[in-house]
Amino acid sequence: MELFSRVHFNILRACVGSWFWIAIFLLLHSGKGGNSKYLIGLGSYDITGPAADVNMMGYANTGQIAAGVHLRLRARTFIVAEPQGKRVVFVNLDACMASQLVTIKVLERLKARYGDLYNEKNVAISGIHTHAGPGGYLQYVVYIVTSLGFVRQSFDVLVNGIEKSIIEAHDNLSPGSIFVNKGEILDAGVNRSPSAYLNNPAAERSKYKYDVDKEMTLLKFVDDQWGPVGSFNWFATHGTSMSRTNPLISGDNKGAAARFMEDWFEQRGVSDEFASEGIPRRVSNIVSGHSEHHELLELAASFQSPSGKPATRTLSVARRVRGVLRQANKPAFVSAFCQSNCGDVSPNVLGAFCIDSGLPCDFNHSTCGGKNELCYGRGPGYPDEFESTRIIGERQFKTAVDLFNKASETLKSKIDYRHAYIDFSQLEVKIPKQGGYEVVKTCPAAMGFGFAAGTTDGPGAFDFKQGDDQGNPFWKLVRNLLKTPGKEQVDCQHPKPILLDTGEMKEPYDWAPSILPIQILRIGQLAILSVPGEFTTMAGRRLRDAVKSVLSAGNNGEIHVVIAGLTNTYSQYVTTFEEYEVQRYEGASTLYGPHTLSAYIQEFKKLASALVANKEVEPGPQPPDLLNKQISLLTPVVMDATPPGVNFGDVSTDVPQNATFKRGDLVKVVFWSACPRNDLMTEGTFALVEFLRGKDTWVPAYDDDDFCLRFKWSRPSKLSTRSHATMEWRIPKSATPGVYRIKHFGASKSLFGSIRHFKGASSAFVVA
Repeated sequence: MELFSRVHFNILRACVGSWFWIAIFLLLHSGKGGNSKYLIGLGSYDITGPAADVNMMGYANTGQIAAGVHLRLRARTFIVAEPQGKRVVFVNLDACMASQLVTIKVLERLKARYGDLYNEKNVAISGIHTHAGPGGYLQYVVYIVTSLGFVRQSFDVLVNGIEKSIIEAHDNLSPGSIFVNKGEILDAGVNRSPSAYLNNPAAERSKYKYDVDKEMTLLKFVDDQWGPVGSFNWFATHGTSMSRTNPLISGDNKGAAARFMEDWFEQRGVSDEFASEGIPRRVSNIVSGHSEHHELLELAASFQSPSGKPATRTLSVARRVRGVLRQANKPAFVSAFCQSNCGDVSPNVLGAFCIDSGLPCDFNHSTCGGKNELCYGRGPGYPDEFESTRIIGERQFKTAVDLFNKASETLKSKIDYRHAYIDFSQLEVKIPKQGGYEVVKTCPAAMGFGFAAGTTDGPGAFDFKQGDDQGNPFWKLVRNLLKTPGKEQVDCQHPKPILLDTGEMKEPYDWAPSILPIQILRIGQLAILSVPGEFTTMAGRRLRDAVKSVLSAGNNGEIHVVIAGLTNTYSQYVTTFEEYEVQRYEGASTLYGPHTLSAYIQEFKKLASALVANKEVEPGPQPPDLLNKQISLLTPVVMDATPPGVNFGDVSTDVPQNATFKRGDLVKVVFWSACPRNDLMTEGTFALVEFLRGKDTWVPAYDDDDFCLRFKWSRPSKLSTRSHATMEWRIPKSATPGVYRIKHFGASKSLFGSIRHFKGASSAFVVA
């Protein structure tokens, strides 16, 4: 019996020992994020809107009409889920802002597809605030008047793209880990309304080193099987590196940063060497270059520009550059550069100067000789706005890479969320007063005279100026033709002189929102505050601190709180009470009166308290769905045409014969084309640079999602049926020497409405 027991004991000990080492082995070899607490999934999809005829959203400049592509726009999504619990969805849009109508329709589609899995409570849709994307996709009059009303094409591509990016993220869900890291960027944003910031209490300002937030917060997503699969970060700087006259669709500095980082990671997967210039090559050494220059010239001479030819819709998709090097079945790396409390933060870091004298603008009003139209901010690449965009994007990209590589703090604990709709037009707010509280109210939306003055990023017109707390008799008369504000509204909005009483203007439908969504998404020790507007620096600090104080009371470790600006809908600016008093642009654009920020803080603290206490909150009144009331005055494309004997896709202006270009040179080719509204080339390309491999095989090298390649579209006159596509390729310093050509893809519309796709190619040329 004793022997029998000893035998069994030895067998048991051997088994336990074996299982111990098996467990250690599995732990060490189960991937790069073992023992995961979360399921993570990331997705991305093209949301590039109409690249012709549509007013850009952001500057409200009627002359800024889309006419080509600088960078494609994307919806980037992450989903984080507890295996048997709650989940959250965050979508980052390369768009000026989120739209209530877009959010409503996306949620309807998600409900039809997934039931109650994704809903208004756990889905956040945020915009990066580029001012170089097509407008017409919001539902309130004041935000679509410059785009001649609602633009269905802009709206549809957003809804479709957001849905597809969420589907991709959902389908990619698998065990993984999330790391968080923080760091400073000192040279990517300055305060564009410093006189308003200085009106905040000195004691409060003394707590901060800078008058804008310099901190970036980054999440690194690591899949247990595949390793790193993406990153999302939040940093405050405006998407106004591209000017108010730029006609090319672009994600501005944040869109550029996202492109740089995704390309950096994909290139890193091919080679561990980083690019010395900061922005890496996407495709490394496509083929070896030919050794003899005369051989290259002879080879290039054999490829003269052919006539434009019919093509399939899928050809422009098939020839896209990205994805060529991607590992089969591996999720694409997704990197999003999200917006935060950017209300008074400009990327034009050299300061604001008068274009007539070159002197600094007036400090208090940002005017030059009393005129706002002459005062412009200068980016670091001044006077080249593309260079400024690249530099500010690169500064964010480099910091993000550093944070990504060094991220070590793991997000842990539960996922949760709270969401409520609040009527900001008549909300009672308790504000602290000596010895107790005072009850005040918010107001129906209204915009002040300082709003029309614009900012140093994009000045307004006429005789408006920032800091105007009186108004102008002539413009008040003009205002009264639309809507005369009553005494109660005037008193409520004081000291803002009302230029547009948008909250009380209802014809032909609502001019401004009154019901707004507020939301907190919590992933472990990270809280994302989804705000439907642009908070200024100090307003954002106050909101973060208020929410953090509530959440910290129910948490033992550090809480990270980030503000996701321009999320779920849009309601312009939010300043502090003191900044509102000054009535610079941001204060004049704070819709719901001087106590707007106090209202946000009050309501967000309720959400945070509910999170801590594990209680639900009242959903609040539903915002309106105004889709069926939308009016569009944008004329459709009637037809496209070319001169007799010319095909769509024919080259109008070719490269010189026997041309040789050096890296850094600009190559320019012009094609006979058609209106880009005929087909947005979603997930495809209008422009392509190809590299000759061997003697007869053309390999895609750069497309219209590359910073170095621009697609410009133009007509000789507004009503002309003829048009040109100009491709401009600034040859990167990292380009492989060899033979290249430039191609164009497009779609033409006949008088009877049929759409026909075409392609064209330039003559070949040499890059030495």
